[in-house]
Amino acid sequence: MSWTILMTAPVLGAGGERALAEAGCEVHYLRGSQDAAEVEALMAQIPFDAVISRTVTLNRAAIAACPTLKVICKHGVGVTNIDVEAATSFGIPVLTTPGTNAQSVAELTLGLMLNAARRISWQQQEIAEGRWTRTGSSMELSGKTLGLVGMGEIGQRVARMARAMGMRVRFYDPALRDPQAIAAGEQLASLDALLAQSHVLSLHCPVNAATRQMLNGRTLALLPAGALVINTSRGELIDEAALSEALRSGQLFAAGLDTVATEPLPGDHPFRALKNLTITPHIGGSTPEALDKVASFAARQCLDFLKGLPVNPLTCVNRAVLKEPS
Repeated sequence: MSWTILMTAPVLGAGGERALAEAGCEVHYLRGSQDAAEVEALMAQIPFDAVISRTVTLNRAAIAACPTLKVICKHGVGVTNIDVEAATSFGIPVLTTPGTNAQSVAELTLGLMLNAARRISWQQQEIAEGRWTRTGSSMELSGKTLGLVGMGEIGQRVARMARAMGMRVRFYDPALRDPQAIAAGEQLASLDALLAQSHVLSLHCPVNAATRQMLNGRTLALLPAGALVINTSRGELIDEAALSEALRSGQLFAAGLDTVATEPLPGDHPFRALKNLTITPHIGGSTPEALDKVASFAARQCLDFLKGLPVNPLTCVNRAVLKEPS
Protein backbone atom coordinates (compact mmCIF):
# COMPACT_ATOMS: atom_id res chain seq x y z
CA MET A 1 0.00 0.00 0.00
CA SER A 2 1.26 3.49 -0.83
CA TRP A 3 0.51 6.71 1.00
CA THR A 4 0.26 10.39 0.12
CA ILE A 5 2.67 12.65 2.00
CA LEU A 6 2.97 16.44 2.24
CA MET A 7 6.41 17.96 2.86
CA THR A 8 5.95 21.59 3.96
CA ALA A 9 9.08 22.80 2.14
CA PRO A 10 10.29 22.73 -1.47
CA VAL A 11 12.70 19.83 -0.87
CA LEU A 12 13.36 16.88 1.41
CA GLY A 13 16.77 15.39 2.14
CA ALA A 14 17.90 12.55 -0.13
CA GLY A 15 17.57 9.89 2.56
CA GLY A 16 13.96 10.83 3.22
CA GLU A 17 13.10 11.04 -0.46
CA ARG A 18 14.59 7.62 -1.04
CA ALA A 19 12.69 6.00 1.84
CA LEU A 20 9.37 7.41 0.67
CA ALA A 21 10.04 6.48 -2.95
CA GLU A 22 10.92 2.90 -2.00
CA ALA A 23 7.60 2.69 -0.13
CA GLY A 24 5.76 3.87 -3.24
CA CYS A 25 4.56 7.11 -1.65
CA GLU A 26 3.20 10.08 -3.56
CA VAL A 27 5.00 13.12 -2.15
CA HIS A 28 3.88 16.74 -2.56
CA TYR A 29 6.03 19.77 -1.80
CA LEU A 30 5.38 23.48 -1.29
CA ARG A 31 6.10 25.29 -4.55
CA GLY A 32 4.23 28.60 -4.51
CA SER A 33 4.05 31.05 -1.63
CA GLN A 34 5.55 28.49 0.78
CA ASP A 35 3.41 29.79 3.63
CA ALA A 36 0.53 28.68 5.84
CA ALA A 37 -2.04 29.58 3.18
CA GLU A 38 -0.44 27.24 0.65
CA VAL A 39 -0.34 24.43 3.22
CA GLU A 40 -4.02 24.94 4.02
CA ALA A 41 -5.01 25.00 0.34
CA LEU A 42 -3.12 21.78 -0.43
CA MET A 43 -4.55 19.98 2.58
CA ALA A 44 -8.07 20.96 1.55
CA GLN A 45 -7.50 19.57 -1.97
CA ILE A 46 -5.45 16.39 -1.47
CA PRO A 47 -6.17 13.45 0.89
CA PHE A 48 -2.83 13.31 2.67
CA ASP A 49 -2.01 10.47 5.02
CA ALA A 50 0.92 12.25 6.64
CA VAL A 51 2.64 15.62 6.87
CA ILE A 52 6.35 16.15 7.35
CA SER A 53 6.43 19.64 8.82
CA ARG A 54 9.42 21.93 8.39
CA THR A 55 9.09 25.56 9.58
CA VAL A 56 5.90 26.79 7.85
CA THR A 57 2.88 27.10 10.16
CA LEU A 58 0.61 24.06 10.27
CA ASN A 59 -2.55 25.47 11.82
CA ARG A 60 -5.93 24.13 12.94
CA ALA A 61 -7.61 25.13 9.69
CA ALA A 62 -5.12 23.08 7.65
CA ILE A 63 -5.39 20.05 9.94
CA ALA A 64 -9.19 20.21 9.96
CA ALA A 65 -9.27 20.54 6.17
CA CYS A 66 -7.66 17.10 5.72
CA PRO A 67 -9.84 14.38 7.33
CA THR A 68 -7.56 11.61 5.98
CA LEU A 69 -4.54 12.89 7.92
CA LYS A 70 -3.17 10.23 10.26
CA VAL A 71 0.19 11.50 11.48
CA ILE A 72 2.37 14.63 11.58
CA CYS A 73 6.12 14.38 11.90
CA LYS A 74 8.23 17.44 12.63
CA HIS A 75 11.39 17.78 10.56
CA GLY A 76 13.33 18.55 13.77
CA VAL A 77 12.17 18.85 17.37
CA GLY A 78 10.58 22.28 17.90
CA VAL A 79 6.82 22.15 17.33
CA THR A 80 5.86 25.78 17.92
CA ASN A 81 4.81 26.06 14.26
CA ILE A 82 2.35 23.14 14.64
CA ASP A 83 -1.04 23.44 16.31
CA VAL A 84 -0.49 20.45 18.57
CA GLU A 85 -3.75 21.07 20.42
CA ALA A 86 -5.67 20.82 17.15
CA ALA A 87 -3.83 17.67 16.13
CA THR A 88 -4.60 16.14 19.51
CA SER A 89 -8.29 16.98 19.20
CA PHE A 90 -8.36 15.02 15.93
CA GLY A 91 -6.41 12.11 17.46
CA ILE A 92 -3.35 12.76 15.30
CA PRO A 93 0.07 12.11 16.87
CA VAL A 94 2.76 14.75 16.41
CA LEU A 95 6.16 13.06 16.23
CA THR A 96 9.64 14.61 16.33
CA THR A 97 13.14 13.57 15.25
CA PRO A 98 15.27 14.09 18.36
CA GLY A 99 19.05 14.01 18.12
CA THR A 100 19.23 13.86 14.32
CA ASN A 101 20.66 17.37 13.86
CA ALA A 102 22.38 17.58 17.24
CA GLN A 103 25.95 17.73 15.94
CA SER A 104 25.25 20.50 13.44
CA VAL A 105 23.38 22.60 16.00
CA ALA A 106 26.12 22.04 18.59
CA GLU A 107 28.78 23.16 16.11
CA LEU A 108 26.86 26.33 15.27
CA THR A 109 26.43 26.98 18.99
CA LEU A 110 30.19 26.84 19.39
CA GLY A 111 30.63 29.09 16.35
CA LEU A 112 28.26 31.72 17.72
CA MET A 113 29.98 31.51 21.09
CA LEU A 114 33.42 32.12 19.59
CA ASN A 115 32.07 34.83 17.32
CA ALA A 116 30.44 36.66 20.23
CA ALA A 117 33.50 36.32 22.45
CA ARG A 118 35.97 37.58 19.82
CA ARG A 119 33.61 39.97 18.00
CA ILE A 120 34.41 38.35 14.67
CA SER A 121 31.36 39.66 12.79
CA TRP A 122 31.96 43.20 14.06
CA GLN A 123 35.62 43.05 13.03
CA GLN A 124 34.62 41.85 9.57
CA GLN A 125 32.15 44.73 9.25
CA GLU A 126 34.85 47.20 10.25
CA ILE A 127 37.10 45.90 7.49
CA ALA A 128 34.25 45.91 4.95
CA GLU A 129 33.70 49.60 5.75
CA GLY A 130 37.34 50.46 5.17
CA ARG A 131 38.60 50.51 8.75
CA TRP A 132 41.37 48.49 10.40
CA THR A 133 40.23 48.56 14.02
CA ARG A 134 42.59 46.56 16.21
CA THR A 135 41.07 46.24 19.65
CA GLY A 136 41.55 44.02 22.65
CA SER A 137 37.87 44.22 23.50
CA SER A 138 37.06 40.52 23.48
CA MET A 139 36.80 37.52 25.80
CA GLU A 140 38.95 34.42 26.22
CA LEU A 141 36.66 31.46 26.88
CA SER A 142 39.15 29.15 28.56
CA GLY A 143 38.63 29.27 32.31
CA LYS A 144 35.12 30.71 31.99
CA THR A 145 31.93 28.96 33.10
CA LEU A 146 29.47 27.80 30.46
CA GLY A 147 25.90 27.50 31.71
CA LEU A 148 23.64 25.20 29.70
CA VAL A 149 19.86 25.31 30.00
CA GLY A 150 18.96 21.83 28.81
CA MET A 151 21.28 18.82 28.73
CA GLY A 152 19.90 16.71 25.93
CA GLU A 153 21.82 15.56 22.85
CA ILE A 154 22.81 19.08 21.80
CA GLY A 155 23.67 20.32 25.27
CA GLN A 156 25.90 17.32 25.93
CA ARG A 157 27.81 17.84 22.68
CA VAL A 158 28.28 21.54 23.40
CA ALA A 159 29.50 20.62 26.89
CA ARG A 160 32.14 18.26 25.53
CA MET A 161 33.46 20.86 23.07
CA ALA A 162 33.49 23.57 25.72
CA ARG A 163 35.40 21.39 28.16
CA ALA A 164 37.96 20.67 25.43
CA MET A 165 38.55 24.45 25.30
CA GLY A 166 39.12 24.59 29.04
CA MET A 167 35.70 25.86 30.11
CA ARG A 168 33.87 24.78 33.26
CA VAL A 169 30.40 23.41 32.51
CA ARG A 170 27.31 23.83 34.67
CA PHE A 171 23.76 23.00 33.64
CA TYR A 172 20.12 23.17 34.65
CA ASP A 173 17.65 20.62 33.31
CA PRO A 174 14.70 19.61 35.50
CA ALA A 175 13.57 17.09 32.87
CA LEU A 176 16.91 15.28 32.67
CA ARG A 177 16.40 11.53 32.11
CA ASP A 178 19.95 10.57 31.12
CA PRO A 179 22.21 10.09 34.13
CA GLN A 180 25.24 9.92 31.82
CA ALA A 181 24.75 13.62 31.11
CA ILE A 182 25.97 14.37 34.62
CA ALA A 183 29.46 13.41 33.48
CA ALA A 184 29.51 16.37 31.10
CA GLY A 185 29.08 18.99 33.80
CA GLU A 186 27.78 19.92 37.24
CA GLN A 187 24.00 19.98 37.61
CA LEU A 188 22.49 22.94 39.47
CA ALA A 189 19.13 22.93 41.21
CA SER A 190 17.65 26.11 39.74
CA LEU A 191 17.87 28.43 36.77
CA ASP A 192 18.73 31.35 39.03
CA ALA A 193 21.69 29.45 40.49
CA LEU A 194 22.93 28.63 37.00
CA LEU A 195 22.63 32.22 35.78
CA ALA A 196 24.65 33.58 38.68
CA GLN A 197 27.63 31.43 37.63
CA SER A 198 27.43 31.64 33.83
CA HIS A 199 29.94 33.79 31.97
CA VAL A 200 28.40 32.22 28.86
CA LEU A 201 24.77 31.06 28.84
CA SER A 202 23.52 28.76 26.08
CA LEU A 203 19.88 27.69 25.66
CA HIS A 204 19.00 24.14 24.60
CA CYS A 205 15.43 23.55 25.74
CA PRO A 206 11.91 23.48 24.25
CA VAL A 207 9.34 26.27 24.52
CA ASN A 208 6.57 25.59 27.03
CA ALA A 209 4.74 27.42 29.79
CA ALA A 210 7.73 27.15 32.10
CA THR A 211 10.38 28.26 29.60
CA ARG A 212 8.66 30.93 27.49
CA GLN A 213 10.63 34.18 27.98
CA MET A 214 12.71 32.51 30.68
CA LEU A 215 15.38 35.09 29.90
CA ASN A 216 13.80 38.43 30.82
CA GLY A 217 14.74 41.59 32.66
CA ARG A 218 14.92 39.86 36.03
CA THR A 219 16.83 36.76 34.98
CA LEU A 220 19.27 38.53 32.65
CA ALA A 221 20.28 40.72 35.59
CA LEU A 222 21.45 37.59 37.45
CA LEU A 223 24.20 36.91 34.90
CA PRO A 224 27.70 38.16 35.69
CA ALA A 225 28.46 41.55 34.14
CA GLY A 226 29.77 41.20 30.59
CA ALA A 227 28.31 37.71 30.02
CA LEU A 228 27.45 36.18 26.65
CA VAL A 229 24.03 34.77 25.70
CA ILE A 230 23.70 32.13 22.97
CA ASN A 231 20.38 30.75 21.70
CA THR A 232 20.15 27.99 19.08
CA SER A 233 16.80 26.67 20.38
CA ARG A 234 13.73 28.90 20.01
CA GLY A 235 13.34 32.66 19.98
CA GLU A 236 10.36 32.53 22.33
CA LEU A 237 12.69 31.60 25.19
CA ILE A 238 13.88 35.22 25.37
CA ASP A 239 12.18 38.53 26.13
CA GLU A 240 13.70 40.33 23.17
CA ALA A 241 13.12 43.84 24.53
CA ALA A 242 14.99 42.90 27.71
CA LEU A 243 17.84 41.33 25.74
CA SER A 244 18.13 44.41 23.52
CA GLU A 245 18.41 46.64 26.57
CA ALA A 246 21.00 44.40 28.24
CA LEU A 247 23.14 44.48 25.10
CA ARG A 248 22.68 48.20 24.57
CA SER A 249 23.59 49.06 28.16
CA GLY A 250 26.69 46.87 28.23
CA GLN A 251 25.26 44.60 30.92
CA LEU A 252 25.92 41.81 28.42
CA PHE A 253 29.10 41.78 26.34
CA ALA A 254 27.47 40.15 23.32
CA ALA A 255 24.94 37.60 22.12
CA GLY A 256 24.61 35.09 19.30
CA LEU A 257 21.18 33.93 18.12
CA ASP A 258 20.15 31.39 15.52
CA THR A 259 16.47 32.00 16.17
CA VAL A 260 14.16 34.88 17.03
CA ALA A 261 10.53 35.07 18.07
CA THR A 262 9.33 36.28 14.66
CA GLU A 263 11.05 34.84 11.61
CA PRO A 264 12.17 36.33 9.30
CA LEU A 265 13.40 39.12 11.59
CA PRO A 266 11.25 42.24 10.93
CA GLY A 267 13.05 45.07 9.18
CA ASP A 268 12.44 47.51 12.03
CA HIS A 269 13.41 45.14 14.84
CA PRO A 270 15.71 46.70 17.50
CA PHE A 271 18.12 43.78 17.10
CA ARG A 272 19.19 45.16 13.72
CA ALA A 273 20.82 48.19 15.33
CA LEU A 274 22.98 46.24 17.79
CA LYS A 275 26.64 45.81 16.92
CA ASN A 276 27.27 43.27 19.69
CA LEU A 277 24.63 40.85 18.41
CA THR A 278 25.10 38.22 15.71
CA ILE A 279 22.03 36.55 14.20
CA THR A 280 21.91 33.61 11.81
CA PRO A 281 18.62 32.72 10.04
CA HIS A 282 17.70 29.54 11.96
CA ILE A 283 20.20 27.35 10.14
CA GLY A 284 21.62 25.38 13.08
CA GLY A 285 20.46 22.08 11.64
CA SER A 286 20.77 23.05 7.99
CA THR A 287 23.91 21.21 6.96
CA PRO A 288 23.60 18.54 4.24
CA GLU A 289 24.55 15.89 6.78
CA ALA A 290 21.95 16.97 9.33
CA LEU A 291 19.19 17.52 6.77
CA ASP A 292 19.71 14.03 5.40
CA LYS A 293 19.57 12.47 8.88
CA VAL A 294 16.44 14.41 9.85
CA ALA A 295 14.68 13.64 6.57
CA SER A 296 15.46 9.93 6.83
CA PHE A 297 14.23 9.76 10.42
CA ALA A 298 11.05 11.75 9.66
CA ALA A 299 10.22 9.58 6.65
CA ARG A 300 10.75 6.39 8.66
CA GLN A 301 8.60 7.75 11.51
CA CYS A 302 5.71 8.40 9.12
CA LEU A 303 6.04 5.07 7.34
CA ASP A 304 6.30 3.06 10.55
CA PHE A 305 3.20 4.70 11.98
CA LEU A 306 1.22 4.23 8.76
CA LYS A 307 2.24 0.55 8.75
CA GLY A 308 0.86 0.18 12.26
CA LEU A 309 4.25 -0.31 13.92
CA PRO A 310 4.67 0.92 17.51
CA VAL A 311 5.78 4.50 18.09
CA ASN A 312 8.54 5.40 20.54
CA PRO A 313 6.55 7.56 23.00
CA LEU A 314 9.63 9.71 23.65
CA THR A 315 9.34 11.05 20.10
CA CYS A 316 5.64 11.98 20.45
CA VAL A 317 4.69 15.36 21.93
CA ASN A 318 1.01 14.43 22.45
CA ARG A 319 1.35 10.90 23.76
CA ALA A 320 -2.26 10.76 24.96
CA VAL A 321 -3.37 10.02 21.38
CA LEU A 322 -1.19 6.93 21.06
CA LYS A 323 -3.07 3.67 21.36
CA GLU A 324 -1.93 1.31 24.05
CA PRO A 325 -0.35 -1.84 22.61
CA SER A 326 -2.77 -4.78 22.63
